[in-house]
Amino acid sequence: MTPTDASEQLYAHASALREAALDENSVRAAQTFILDSFGVALAGHRGVFAAELIKTAANWGEGEAAAVWGTRQRLPAQHAAMVNAYLIHNQEFDCVHEAAVVHPMAVILASLSALAERENWSCEQLLRGVVIGVDIAATLGMAARERLKFFRPAQCGAFGAVIAACTLLGMDTHGIRNACGILLGQLSGTMQAHSEGAPLLPMQIAFNARNAVTSVDLACAGLSGPKQAIEGIHGYLNLFEGKHDLPAALASLTPGIRIREVSHKPFPSGRATHGGLDALQRVLRSRALTSNAIARIVLLAPPLVCQLIARPAVQGMSSNYAKLCFAWCAAVMVQRGALGISAFEPEALDDAALLTLAQRIQVLSDQNPNPNALSPVCLQVYSDLGAHSGEPIIEVVDAVLGSPNNPLSRAAHLEKFLANWALRSHDTQAAQRFVSAIDALALQGPVRALLAQLPGAP
Repeated sequence: MTPTDASEQLYAHASALREAALDENSVRAAQTFILDSFGVALAGHRGVFAAELIKTAANWGEGEAAAVWGTRQRLPAQHAAMVNAYLIHNQEFDCVHEAAVVHPMAVILASLSALAERENWSCEQLLRGVVIGVDIAATLGMAARERLKFFRPAQCGAFGAVIAACTLLGMDTHGIRNACGILLGQLSGTMQAHSEGAPLLPMQIAFNARNAVTSVDLACAGLSGPKQAIEGIHGYLNLFEGKHDLPAALASLTPGIRIREVSHKPFPSGRATHGGLDALQRVLRSRALTSNAIARIVLLAPPLVCQLIARPAVQGMSSNYAKLCFAWCAAVMVQRGALGISAFEPEALDDAALLTLAQRIQVLSDQNPNPNALSPVCLQVYSDLGAHSGEPIIEVVDAVLGSPNNPLSRAAHLEKFLANWALRSHDTQAAQRFVSAIDALALQGPVRALLAQLPGAP
């Protein structure tokens, strides 16, 4: 197999989906996660640096091409894509493809939506682009055979967005290769921001959304790029991922399959926290435990989970740090019975009792050999009270809440969306109309008309 063979299969897969009938289950999944992504973007206005980013982006050039969701602001397409991608990801509330370790919608939906407004695409084209983009992004993520060094969600999302956009624009393989090569020169994002819990983490998603639009535009204008951007000796897989096996990931790729593999995030925290939180929620529902009754909690989890969320809870930690700290998330759930956006705002982060409880919670590796595994996890809750004093209450989770094997109900999905909408607008009738519009997204109609229904739109 030459270095370009597997990449060629990716491009051919995308091209075939440009005209093919989409599977009904793929359409429903795309509608579900498009709605979910708009909802978390509206909640994203409460995130750190959101207002500052919108103000700053407005100084980078005038343009009316695309909307900043939840506002009256319109910007050039690449800047709108950047801001909207940041809004989707900055609360750690957006969906994830677990096997790929990729947040597939943030870069892809933000980029394609901005292009859709500028190019006057229909809602059907946007939905089709999302299905294509998620197929590409998740398959690239699944090709990785090493633990994360660079911020894969941003980079895989950018390739998915570029290939989907080029496909919808009718570009041939040569043009798509140029666009991917141009993107390679702009890929950004390391795991250092994740390790420190810095607000730059969601900005890395934003940068790559902007770069995806820029890459498509430059390729359309005739700029040439490297032709082996994915599999070349200094291409994405070798440079950013190290060990990889794209042919193996391609073996399970069928049209529209990856969007059906995506997981909801019921909690606004890193997905790696969700297995333990799911287990803890089950324990709290079945046992009358208070924070005073808990001596300690231990989460046994795969090495990737430890890498992502085993950090200690510390005084003065940032919101972004806390969202990626299982000890903090679990302490909030014990004390409040739930975990919402308010758990990461200043008043909560200054709660000394929560911090004390969080310091009795730890994450340990179960030595799972799969470098990309987020489950199974085993939660052990040690109580000082009752018949089980000294003996752990054990809860094992194989299929994490929100995953395809343990999905959110439609009622729970809509409850999440409506709660996020309410953070930006109290017009519940408008929210219900928007839900209905997304349910009919496979029908014709301009994307701009859909986005005009968001709160704050002119």
